[in-house]
Amino acid sequence: MRTLLILAALALVSACTADQAAPPPTPTSFDPAVSDTPGALLSRQAINAAALIPGAATGSTFLYRSTDGLDGTSPITVSGAVYLPEGDAPADGWPLIAWSHGTVGVADRCAPSTNGRSERDLTYLSNWLRKGYAIVASDYQGLGSEGPHPYMATRPMAYSNLDAIRAVQQGAFPVSKAVVVTGQSQGASGAIATAGYAPAYAPEIDLRGISATGVPYFPPVIQQMLTQVDPATPTPQNTYTLYLMILAEALDPTFRLQDAVDPAVWPTVSKAYDQCVFELTESVMADGLTPGDISTPAIVARQPKVFEALAYPTLKLSVPAFVGSGEVDTVTPLPMQRLFVQRACAAGSTIEARQYAGAGHNGGLLNSMGHVEAFVAKAFAGEDVAGNCP
Repeated sequence: MRTLLILAALALVSACTADQAAPPPTPTSFDPAVSDTPGALLSRQAINAAALIPGAATGSTFLYRSTDGLDGTSPITVSGAVYLPEGDAPADGWPLIAWSHGTVGVADRCAPSTNGRSERDLTYLSNWLRKGYAIVASDYQGLGSEGPHPYMATRPMAYSNLDAIRAVQQGAFPVSKAVVVTGQSQGASGAIATAGYAPAYAPEIDLRGISATGVPYFPPVIQQMLTQVDPATPTPQNTYTLYLMILAEALDPTFRLQDAVDPAVWPTVSKAYDQCVFELTESVMADGLTPGDISTPAIVARQPKVFEALAYPTLKLSVPAFVGSGEVDTVTPLPMQRLFVQRACAAGSTIEARQYAGAGHNGGLLNSMGHVEAFVAKAFAGEDVAGNCP
């Protein structure tokens, strides 16, 4: 039976490390006249030195105004962080990288700006800081801020990223007007969606390009390829299925997850609302939760809305894109990523695609750094990116 596990097997982790935690921002004075303007900076708080990403001279957590990506109109508050490299900023500001993070969970306490970032992400982000780039990183709608986190939904991630960029560019931070967005796994979806929604939602942003590694992509042909699962075997991938069920609740007010599962498994299922990704994975496996436990008719009926929310607004991107893939990635498998590249190329996008032998999901990000640096340097310099589409 087709289940949301199809999707769950293809989302991935940006684990939390408590030793990198930062304090949440506290409200500061702001102009009520602009407080509902998307990108308005509402508050900021300095991150203490012990909690900074290695390579950062200073950093701040901040709250900013955005637009609810689910209804497309309501103003909401989102949290994020900004990090500045050591040294004196250039006259036009530090070149700005917007980081779109991978899966952390859906609870407020999982927000990366305050709960910390994985060693993988710290390695990647530190490299940019040491190369003289500033980083802005949204937590995304509903993580550490009001409302639920619509996990893997592309428009909320895009709006959150774009308004975080607006907030730091307008908030007296010494950063450039030009920006490149980079993302991994769930964040790769966020980066691609950011490029897709930018022309209509934030046309004033000087977006030069995007980098996406471990790209999730769910056209019908991929959905069909991934429908075969063992309903009786507990799997860590149920962690991501549970998060997607919570997205289904946000998409359909008539759907209540507690009513859609057997009461016997509800104690495990309910942990998804509060536990971050690795903690929930441990619970799922310890409790023996199987795909069959969460493949009820009510849940399967919500799949179309979930797939719709995970779709990209367009495959014809207005800026060049770097796509890096680990050849032995079992989370976002290589055929999925290749199909995205093929279809984005066919739609008219400029894509530089790279594959890394022997690399898995995390390796696709880390092994790509040299190629991405060259791509980003060209993008900021305004040089043409030829791409390597077939």
